[in-house]
Amino acid sequence: MPFDYKKEYKEFYMPPKKPTIVEVPAMNYIAVRGQGDPNDEKEEYAQALGLLYGIAFTIKMSYKGDHKIQGYFEYVVPPLEGFWWQENTKGMDYTRKQDLYFISMIRLPDFVTKEDFDWAIQEATKKKKMDFSKVDFLNVNEGLCVQCMHIGSYDDEPDTVSAMHQFVKENGYTLDFNDHRWHHEIYLSDPRRCDVQKLKTVIRHPIRIRG
Repeated sequence: MPFDYKKEYKEFYMPPKKPTIVEVPAMNYIAVRGQGDPNDEKEEYAQALGLLYGIAFTIKMSYKGDHKIQGYFEYVVPPLEGFWWQENTKGMDYTRKQDLYFISMIRLPDFVTKEDFDWAIQEATKKKKMDFSKVDFLNVNEGLCVQCMHIGSYDDEPDTVSAMHQFVKENGYTLDFNDHRWHHEIYLSDPRRCDVQKLKTVIRHPIRIRG
């Protein structure tokens, strides 16, 4: 059976529906930066997804070609994730989607090096006849966070976020948003194939011990 990150690392991908504290280690990602309303198919977000999955599947299927990645094992492509923020705003203002900035990303297996990533960019560019220059190799060390499983529409996230922030306050922590720590979402459901009321999204916010 292919290795499934969601099942093997449930503490990061399958949290309970009540807020919990988690220490997130450093991970490498395929990443694309952009701006705009993610619901507008003409904006940059839709284009970013095509670029991300183009590279993700080039790496996943590399074992069938001439490029052999040292330590490779078969795996399920990890879920889509995203950091989101707005200028001069702590947290998220859900009424201003047009002002959103994002880093859309997919986790890379630890065996994928920067050299393997660079190969995948060249390979996908050649085979798909697309420009992948906006795709980055990104290392993220999130550290201490509060997270929660949100069930339902993305527009209903403020209720879950409010519960997370109350939990943080009651347990001796404080939120720690800054220029390098943002609102984080992990998408476990495909909104094109799932009832909106059953969508599963991990929401994660940076925190620190209050003091």
